Amino acid sequence: MRVKKKLTWLLLLLRLPATHKAERVAIWRKLKKSGAIQIQTSTYVLPDEPARYESFQWLTQEVRSVGGDATLVRAREIEGLPNEKLIELFNTARAKEYATLRELLRALSHRRKTRSSPTFGDKLDRVRKQFREIRQTDFFNCPRAQDVEMLLRKMEGTQPGEASVPRVVTRDYRGRTWVTRPRPEIDRVGSAWLIRKFIDPKAKFIFAKKIPANGRVVSFDMLEADFSHQGDDCTFETLMKHFKLRDKRLEEIAQIIHDGDLEDNKFGRPEGKAIELITKGWGKMNWNDEEILRKGFELFDALYLTVGT
Repeated sequence: MRVKKKLTWLLLLLRLPATHKAERVAIWRKLKKSGAIQIQTSTYVLPDEPARYESFQWLTQEVRSVGGDATLVRAREIEGLPNEKLIELFNTARAKEYATLRELLRALSHRRKTRSSPTFGDKLDRVRKQFREIRQTDFFNCPRAQDVEMLLRKMEGTQPGEASVPRVVTRDYRGRTWVTRPRPEIDRVGSAWLIRKFIDPKAKFIFAKKIPANGRVVSFDMLEADFSHQGDDCTFETLMKHFKLRDKRLEEIAQIIHDGDLEDNKFGRPEGKAIELITKGWGKMNWNDEEILRKGFELFDALYLTVGT
């Protein structure tokens, strides 16, 4: 992970009177809303930006107004917490918030399928508002943001009923460059393996947060991608349907990836969670994206030889 060399931090050290319970709760809520993370019992951190500095200034005044103590400090380094670790802590905090929204969206989608919900639009609007609020405090672009945004867009555009699967001509996708998001996990790794093994043997893979504007690449598992989640399907399943891949072992792998990626236990494949954890772990190691794919291809090669046997 590349980190800005001149990155600095704001530390808010505070102490509140134990008797002021209402004030303590109000200040805690404001700290949470600011996006600050707690690194010690009474120490909170934000990246050093003008808007964040102003937030901590207001909180400093509020703490003092109720008889507490507050000190605002600017620091270039925090002993024992290098910038990479601090960024990881921020992204972990935001990932938990995005995970909550993801569960809300899944529950909302399920209720919409099982019965008509006249309040569907209102509930979706509330989730969308919560998503925008989290994005405002997502200072380091947590990878989970795009997962939720993809779900939101899918639910905003999907009508009841099964979506049709357009036919594709496989030869049009040979010898192409394929793009997906960085730090691939189970669905992206599995989809890249499927592409190389069964669709485009000479496929080249690149990684980007947004689809390149040149229009010469094939995108998968990202916002507005050529191939991504569709209906209840993960990207691996979408690719199988578009390219008419009929193989019992691939179908089993698709079930494993679906349960690992979407975490809905649709197929009852607990091994999906294990593979998802492995690919997440790879993303936390000092491997580049190409190395993660190489390891993933070996994993899926082995899995293909063992499923269904």
